[in-house]
Amino acid sequence: MNSGSGRSSAAVDLDLAIQRLRGRIRSESGLDNSPWSRSQLSALDRIVHGPPSTASDLAAAESMRPQSMAAVLGPMEQEGLLVRHRDPQDGRRMLIAATEMGREVLQSVLELRNAWLTAAVDHVLRPEEYDVLPVLVDVLNRLADCEVPPVARRAGRSRVAAL
Repeated sequence: MNSGSGRSSAAVDLDLAIQRLRGRIRSESGLDNSPWSRSQLSALDRIVHGPPSTASDLAAAESMRPQSMAAVLGPMEQEGLLVRHRDPQDGRRMLIAATEMGREVLQSVLELRNAWLTAAVDHVLRPEEYDVLPVLVDVLNRLADCEVPPVARRAGRSRVAAL
């Protein structure tokens, strides 16, 4: 096996492991019974913890189309988790903010998720593995923020389209 296919296999294994962990976190934090999707909670987290944003800003940050973000935000706005208000610097822009209820929903999910994940890390990791966590977190964040050259993205899309 050449190093390219080895990296490819490792990338696939990484993807599968991340999917399994995300599913387990969702289950353990009560999200399987929640009315809110992962996309909604991710957007809500950005709204609560990030800079003031428009729906287009959030769509770009979450790597989705603005129409998809509108579908994500709509139910949360209808249920009172979010409100929109005019940008004081540019009255044409509508900024999205979390309500107190939105902050409470997010906080309850984060508390359950963090409690389970902390307990799992304490239960599974050996003492010498704790030092690896900051490196792993850095690598995952760099992958999430990576801008892959267009040639590599197109090649992957053409293979997917052929399936």
